[in-house]
Amino acid sequence: MFTFLHAADIHLDSPLRGLDRYEGAPVNEIRGATRKALQNLVDLAIREHVAFVVLAGDLYDGDWRDFDTGLFFVHQMSRLREAEIPVFGVQGNHDAASKITRSLRLPPNVYFFPTATAETRRLEHLDVAVHGQSFARQCTTADLAQNYPPPVPGCFNLGLLHTSMTGQEGHDRYAPCSESCLRDSGYDYWALGHIHQRTVLPGEITIAYPGNIQGRHIRETGPKGCLLVQVDEHNQATPRFEPLDVLRWEVLELPLTDADDHTTALERIAAALRETVEEAEGRLVATRLVLTGKTPLADSIAADSKQWTADVRAVALDSGTDRLWLEKVQNETTRPAQPDGSDDDDSPLLEVTAMAAELSQTTTIAEDLGIDLSDLLRKLPAELKKTIPTSDVQWWREVLRDAEAKLLSELRG
Repeated sequence: MFTFLHAADIHLDSPLRGLDRYEGAPVNEIRGATRKALQNLVDLAIREHVAFVVLAGDLYDGDWRDFDTGLFFVHQMSRLREAEIPVFGVQGNHDAASKITRSLRLPPNVYFFPTATAETRRLEHLDVAVHGQSFARQCTTADLAQNYPPPVPGCFNLGLLHTSMTGQEGHDRYAPCSESCLRDSGYDYWALGHIHQRTVLPGEITIAYPGNIQGRHIRETGPKGCLLVQVDEHNQATPRFEPLDVLRWEVLELPLTDADDHTTALERIAAALRETVEEAEGRLVATRLVLTGKTPLADSIAADSKQWTADVRAVALDSGTDRLWLEKVQNETTRPAQPDGSDDDDSPLLEVTAMAAELSQTTTIAEDLGIDLSDLLRKLPAELKKTIPTSDVQWWREVLRDAEAKLLSELRG
């Protein structure tokens, strides 16, 4: 029996673009989060006396700005060398061989698989065979898995691969392969990377994505970390999730249903924020608060969103903790139905609602509305241009949602 550590998508020193547009963002803590998460990974490997570590691609987010990124990784791997823990890795789409122009000599315990073809490395004392192949180029769209070597008889066979499999929503198709191909390979465990959401597929052999070790933005919420995998005498693998993140992103949907006054709503918000901080177990929490539900306050929130946002931020600051950053306050509340059934019967109200619903389904909201910000952007200073993500469809949908709420509030008087 032995235990190994499976991690992926470290994105060391990811630049985390767009932070400047967030009010009060703890920029330094966020920028250093990937390094601290990697330190936690090494600490865990040493503490658990793992037999080896596998890294399934995207160790780096792209080419290094300087050698500090590579030197930090070398230092962490040297700590594993001192603990006599070997490391096997593959390069993915973000750190493909063609993208990384700088290089450093790695400690002898670290081995990255080549790009030309898949090969096998043996750990004789454990009867373990690790198979892998790195990305030569970012846009690797060939099915690499079908050319992996056959399993080594009598060994625990582990396939190390950066892949989208047959495609995952929100992820580009890199080295796509079918689940059946992996299951028919004869391997005992497939250590995958690329998908940032932790996934362990059920079946006789284990196919697993550990997710990334540190969330980098509001679309990567919840605990992030790695898998500690215990292998028994029958080569059956049992993975266990271990959190490594130092900063946790959360979307907190809070219904204000039946909250009919300002004080009640803010008390409910304060309690929910305190609970979110407690659940993070001492980590810094970056929280997007989404106000939902049918409440008489809906019109007030829509009509004076800046005041409400300021009040909510004040509640967050008064929570007595420095472990909370309120990334955004988003309003999705609606008015309760009128007792006489006349709610939004007026054609202008219905027209606004229908138009907003139709526009929110498109990816060309600005074009459909005839909005051209190019002249404005040309006149803005460079530092302000970065705060307006005009190419982000989700940003336009949020603008549309705010505009709809304000317009409906005005129309209702």
